[in-house]
Amino acid sequence: MEEKIKEKIKQIQHQIKDVEIHYLKLMGFNLKTGLLWMIRAFIVGLVVGGFSSVFTLGLGWVTEVRKEYPFLLFLLPAGGLLIVWLYRLCGMKKDTGTNLLITAVHNSQQNVPVYLAPLIFGATLITHLFGGSAGREGAALQMGGSLGNTLGRLLHLHEGDRKILMMSGMSAAFSAVFGTPMAAAIFPMEMISVGIMQYSALLPCVFASLVASQFALNLGIYPEAYHVTGIPAVTFESFGKLVLLGILCAVVSVLFCNFLRGANYFYGKYFKNPYIRVIVGGVLVIVLTMLVGNFDYNGAGTELIERAIEHGETPAYAFLLKMLFTSLTLAAGFKGGEIVPSFCTGAAFGCLYGNLMGISPSLCAALGMTAVFCGVTNCPITSMLIGFELFGFEGAVFILLVISVSYLFSGYRGLYREQIIVYSKYHPKYINRLSGDESFDGKDYEE
Repeated sequence: MEEKIKEKIKQIQHQIKDVEIHYLKLMGFNLKTGLLWMIRAFIVGLVVGGFSSVFTLGLGWVTEVRKEYPFLLFLLPAGGLLIVWLYRLCGMKKDTGTNLLITAVHNSQQNVPVYLAPLIFGATLITHLFGGSAGREGAALQMGGSLGNTLGRLLHLHEGDRKILMMSGMSAAFSAVFGTPMAAAIFPMEMISVGIMQYSALLPCVFASLVASQFALNLGIYPEAYHVTGIPAVTFESFGKLVLLGILCAVVSVLFCNFLRGANYFYGKYFKNPYIRVIVGGVLVIVLTMLVGNFDYNGAGTELIERAIEHGETPAYAFLLKMLFTSLTLAAGFKGGEIVPSFCTGAAFGCLYGNLMGISPSLCAALGMTAVFCGVTNCPITSMLIGFELFGFEGAVFILLVISVSYLFSGYRGLYREQIIVYSKYHPKYINRLSGDESFDGKDYEE
């Protein structure tokens, strides 16, 4: 009897020892993998953060030069010719912008060239120097993705890990340029596929984003600071007005995407030669600027955003003009991005709505800015984090409300045609289709 008990005790001890060894191995693997990804992400954060910080400083410099010498606007067609020539020199006759990175994450056959980073860097500076209406974050995403992919190749990582490093680079670039590290960490994971996120990229993206943010701060690059005023109490009236704002922002986001696609169709049909197309686009922006009589709609639009949020005063037609200027600029072949122009469009529309509906135009501008961004990117979590980081938590309830409404009502249109809608916005249903798929049959709207 005693021998059986001793034998049983030995068996239990062996089992406990095996379990301990198993968990020690598991802990060792987790520690090794975690440290490895933190080191890789730290390198990405430093490299991309440094590159993006120089990019941000360069954008600030060319913007000041353009303000000091307004006649530079008339050289916009010449700047466009230089951009087209540079892209064709590098063999990029058909540039798909951020869609290239999304395709590269989904498709192992898609190559992200190393020269994309300096190419989009220079082209965006040229666009802003001569008064094109474009953003900066879209360009930053392309730079970060290109640099992250290149570092992955230099480190001899396999395809899956290289994709994670590419997303980490995108996070680092967005963080350094826009100064919202929380949103930047989530954005690449959320934008690639709507409905699911690749959580294996979470630690690298967070780490790279924080490192790049600190790098930029140490160089004196600080995020935009906005002060939202007139935040109302949470009542049925304020809820109703802001639900309507969310619905209308969804409409504006669809309109923004249609402006861009319409401009692409216009140029593609009538000006097939890229050199002629960019000249025509430059001339159209010049003519529009002369007709408007100011430079409010050239560049990224940050000053218009500030006027909408800080002062609650923008022209009633400002959101339409910003969409028009941006679509004519980017579709012609100039470079930059659509994100800040979408912010500007949303802020201007929200300011108008607030003044018309008797609710704080400052708050509505802030909410419109994030809601339209959500509608054009299909990224509600990123939009909420941007709202919290830029405007604080005092109006957090309204930020959550308006963004969630805009996300649902904006449908499947978006800026990124290669973005995959994995799960439906309306039901717990797997649909797996491109956001740019125009052959949508409507079945997803049914139970």
